[in-house]
Amino acid sequence: LQFVESGGGLVQPGESLTLSCAASGDPLDYPLDHYTVGWFRQAPGKARELVSCIKHNPDNTYYSESVKGRFTISGDNAKNTAYLQMNSLKPEDTAVYHCAVDLNLLCEDYKRPDLRAFDYWGQGAQVTVSS
Repeated sequence: LQFVESGGGLVQPGESLTLSCAASGDPLDYPLDHYTVGWFRQAPGKARELVSCIKHNPDNTYYSESVKGRFTISGDNAKNTAYLQMNSLKPEDTAVYHCAVDLNLLCEDYKRPDLRAFDYWGQGAQVTVSS
């Protein structure tokens, strides 16, 4: 079992992209909403940043200040896929985006900068915002 990101690309400022994080291979042990799903990004020369996280339902979400109001995280149990809808993209959103999925960790745990071990870590999707 692994999670695979897709949906990255090159867009102009102000445009939108939706990233997907889909389970592939063996079936999940539990429905996707039993897991915590976080989206991290890392730009060259910069530290990893948690941009969004969700556990169980849309009422239990986290967004960094840099993306609040522009990005929306969601999940689809039927498709075993999590999404990150990114609107009004800015050049500073340029980074490699990774999804991280874990059964036991909480979004508060995901905020720890020293946390490196997740049940599943996607290979990453490049998002480039440039005119």
